Amino acid sequence: MTKVGIAGIGFMGWIHWLAYQEIDDVEVVAIATPEDDRRAGDWTSIRGNFGPPGAHVDLTDIRTYPNVEAMLADTTLDVDYIDICLPPAMHCDAIVAAANAGKHVFCEKPLALNLEDCDRAVAVCEANGKRLMVGQVLPFFVEFQFAREAIASGKYGKLLGGSFKRVISDPLWLTNFYDPNVIGGPLFDLHVHDAHFIRLLFGMPTGVYSSGRVKGEVVSYCNSIFKFADPAVVVTCTGGVIDQQGREFTHGFEIHLEKATLQFDFQGFADAPEMMPLKILTEDGNVIRPELDDGDPVFAFEREIVEVTSCLAANRTSEILNGSLARDAIEICQMQARSVMEGHFIAATD
Repeated sequence: MTKVGIAGIGFMGWIHWLAYQEIDDVEVVAIATPEDDRRAGDWTSIRGNFGPPGAHVDLTDIRTYPNVEAMLADTTLDVDYIDICLPPAMHCDAIVAAANAGKHVFCEKPLALNLEDCDRAVAVCEANGKRLMVGQVLPFFVEFQFAREAIASGKYGKLLGGSFKRVISDPLWLTNFYDPNVIGGPLFDLHVHDAHFIRLLFGMPTGVYSSGRVKGEVVSYCNSIFKFADPAVVVTCTGGVIDQQGREFTHGFEIHLEKATLQFDFQGFADAPEMMPLKILTEDGNVIRPELDDGDPVFAFEREIVEVTSCLAANRTSEILNGSLARDAIEICQMQARSVMEGHFIAATD
């Protein structure tokens, strides 16, 4: 049985908790959160843009702590890894503390809000011989998982490019969402999913041009064109926030290969969600509609956690969740932010 302690009980801590309840060989044995009511099991104030609302949780057999430092200081607590679901600005220090305490780390995205902290987190885990995995869950959503596996198989030939989107309504319940030193805004909290997926599929871009809107000190919405070493690879992405609350969330992609185009779109409208299920447009003019597993987003987190525990059991590096890829995703986001703010193309070497 793998034992885990969750540090941070907000929206992502709640989603991770739900996922753990569905996995037989993983047990949450401790939580750390500063809110008295949440340490008492009242999680009803938790809000998010998918999944069930927060609820009352039975913590009878769960050890509770006011912060991750107190959890790590308890030498009687037996955990295999720490699951960090704290605000992004706290990720690096929590990772360093956990690794120095001899614990493996699974940290919710983003790895950190700047490259210096990303590099420090990766280096400390390596120095302590501890695994660092970052919760870039998107490749575990069924449509994105199918796309990644279809591309890797080579069945449809060379990968030529694609367009990606991820847009939410303004998360009004997050008071620090647009603070560059706490959450980092839409690029680092939202678009980082697509930055990671693009990096996973295409490698590291050689540069990017982004045009967008700014709110305070952060980019609130942007369109980006990525440049790669192969000039035939064409990749674009749209990400950010709209002010209207009638559509909490939308994401999708159109991925181009030599012998097929993969297309998927989901729109979470307030009156009723709408989906264009994954389709494969083949070179002979046919449309294939693959049968996929249930698209409940919480299921993706279950698959992500299975990847974490499998990697720990086999003492292997995750091809998807490793710290280096998560670090590169932050570099991509930084390049996009600079491009919007400075109004010109940003090369990766700049």
